[in-house]
Amino acid sequence: MERSYDIAIGGAGPVGMALAAMLVRHGAAPGRIALIDARGLEQAVQDPRSLALSWGSRQLLEEIRAWPASATPIREIHVSRRGHFGRTLIAADEFGLPELGYVSRYGSLVQALASAVTQAGVTVLRPMQIASRIEQADGITLALANGTTLKARVMVQAEGGLFADQPGKAISRDYNQTAVIAHVTVDHPLAGRAFERFTGEGPLALLPQDDGYALVWCLRPARASQVAALPDAAFLAQLQQAFGQRLGRFLTVSPRISYPLGLNTGAAQSARMVAIGNAAQTLHPVAGQGLNLGLRDAAVLARMLAMDATPLTLQHYAVQRRGDRSLTIRVTDTMARIFASAPDGAHTQGLLGLSLGLIDTVRPLKQLLAEQMMFGRR
Repeated sequence: MERSYDIAIGGAGPVGMALAAMLVRHGAAPGRIALIDARGLEQAVQDPRSLALSWGSRQLLEEIRAWPASATPIREIHVSRRGHFGRTLIAADEFGLPELGYVSRYGSLVQALASAVTQAGVTVLRPMQIASRIEQADGITLALANGTTLKARVMVQAEGGLFADQPGKAISRDYNQTAVIAHVTVDHPLAGRAFERFTGEGPLALLPQDDGYALVWCLRPARASQVAALPDAAFLAQLQQAFGQRLGRFLTVSPRISYPLGLNTGAAQSARMVAIGNAAQTLHPVAGQGLNLGLRDAAVLARMLAMDATPLTLQHYAVQRRGDRSLTIRVTDTMARIFASAPDGAHTQGLLGLSLGLIDTVRPLKQLLAEQMMFGRR
């Protein structure tokens, strides 16, 4: 038996679930929306990753009553270059805001979004894999792994590597870096202050979370493997040397997780299918903009599809999102490629300290950077 919908959403991660709830908020009929994901909700809730959410993302999530209760606020962001002069300090009160952003556990966010989707009344199929898809003149037919079929007027791909018959897109730029992530505690925490510290191998970010900090440490792949495998005491000693003494002494570290970093953009779009979020672009974590850009994708697409779920709407959406996507990708890629990936001693590394000092003293530059990080364009 074939079930019919207006909109099928492939991927029930944060961006896919946000899109589903936003569609209903903008007037789409919940019974005409299908949300499909290969993972069960319990598995997603156990995901240990930490997520950076901007002030603008909080506004979007609160509109659909999906703000995670346990998010830790970021009121200041301190950006510096290890061993060099120059730094930038961006503070929320400079812009008349209570916070610049937040740090949430992935599981907390997906729980809040799952509740919002349930309350909205959207059809959720999980765990369920899409075996294949056939695009026709009047819609897209999806063959599901349980043998049933589903037909939709349009489809939104919200996660990469979604289809069983289609591997994930190739990375278009390899930064030659691996991110090591963990949770650490220190003996002199600074409430509400996040740190982005550039080293010779890549950026090292510490984001306030719970009783400590979420760590994202970008290193050359071989060194990342070595560092991640160190005993806790040796790992903390290496981290102390790389970060310095701004937070006092590092005390504890959780088990480490690592993943390679690259730029993945340029998702193919057909007449009746469009990609958003990580399915459209996977960014370096240097500026913490990946999820925030994806939520802006969802917000714009929801407003448009709720009025008219047609191929013409998908074309208009692609045009409307081009500016924000292009700027965010360009800024992130530039930081990762020039400042994060250049070898230590390269002239671009020396320019970083000068650039940070300039941003800190020239108000328009600082405001432009802060506004893009907090709100983007949507």
